[in-house]
Amino acid sequence: MTNQNFTVALLPGDGIGPEVVTAARTVLEAAAEATGVSLEFRSYDAGAAHYAKTGASISDEVMDNIGKADAVLLGAMGLPNIRKSDGTELTPQIEIREQYQLFASLRPCKLMQGVVSRLKVDAIDMLVIRETTEGLFAGRHHPVITADSVSDTLTISRQGCERLFVEAFTQARLRKKRYGTPGHVTLLDKSNVLASNAFMRSIFDEVAQRYPDIDTDRQYIDAGSMMFVTNPERFDVVVTENVFGDIVSEIGAGVIGGLGLAPSADVGAEHAVFQPSHGSAPDIAGKGVANPIATMLSAVMLLEWLADRKSSDNCLRAAHTLRGAIEKVLNEGPRTRDLGGSASTVDVTEAVVQAIQTVGRHVETA
Repeated sequence: MTNQNFTVALLPGDGIGPEVVTAARTVLEAAAEATGVSLEFRSYDAGAAHYAKTGASISDEVMDNIGKADAVLLGAMGLPNIRKSDGTELTPQIEIREQYQLFASLRPCKLMQGVVSRLKVDAIDMLVIRETTEGLFAGRHHPVITADSVSDTLTISRQGCERLFVEAFTQARLRKKRYGTPGHVTLLDKSNVLASNAFMRSIFDEVAQRYPDIDTDRQYIDAGSMMFVTNPERFDVVVTENVFGDIVSEIGAGVIGGLGLAPSADVGAEHAVFQPSHGSAPDIAGKGVANPIATMLSAVMLLEWLADRKSSDNCLRAAHTLRGAIEKVLNEGPRTRDLGGSASTVDVTEAVVQAIQTVGRHVETA
């Protein structure tokens, strides 16, 4: 088995971020060792606490260094009691997206065996793709402010849409090949009211013609949000605007057991950052009870991304091994308290490491 070497930048961040990143690093190392992948980790400071100490949420040096890594694993950033002068929280993760043009946030929402959903469903397996450089977030640097009002601009561009939709259809094909999912993309928009969204839909229709093997659907965001909780089984890949995607991906996390099970990847043409969808949860920071599964599943996505970008079968084996180990622990326990158990972060981490040894002997590259 040929050893392959990759550099992973770690941004533990704030609150429970350091705890879940430590857990993810531990299982990443175990899965990598079992499959002949060599990972070199380099940790950097950034976030709200770093801002309180230095006056910068992320330094130019750190921003440059993470761009040189093969991939980035981020914990959580932001603290409610540390804010900028305009009252908003520190969000260096958004600065990273903008710096490296990480235009799509991939947020899988899969109901795992052994996890109880609040819905009466047997299976949920969808990927929400949120645009992350345009939409309502595009105007955050240039709000129109008067004494009586503040306006934020929603921006949709042809370039932004085309690259987003190509990613959505590419992911639908990849999921169909790798996991046997239907090969279907749903666009959520508000094209009946907003001209920007009507433009977005027209570009979706253009791009869809390039992928005749992938079925499509178009739903208004309000109706689509309802379907997330009434009929989530209908969705495979869902793609939408920045703020819409921020909201519906959290709904998706809710129906599959909560944010503790919701991973994500912010991807661009050359770079990617992997992180849990949850926040820094300062109320439980340092108590050892944080659920590390979302960050571990983000680490699975990291390995899959390296496998695809670096043509690494070993990384894909490592990803399958780690995913299988996580699924085994979710099904059999132990579980953290948000999933009805009483296990600590360390308990779950140790259980996943042990499961890797069992699962790894049976994993083959898909």
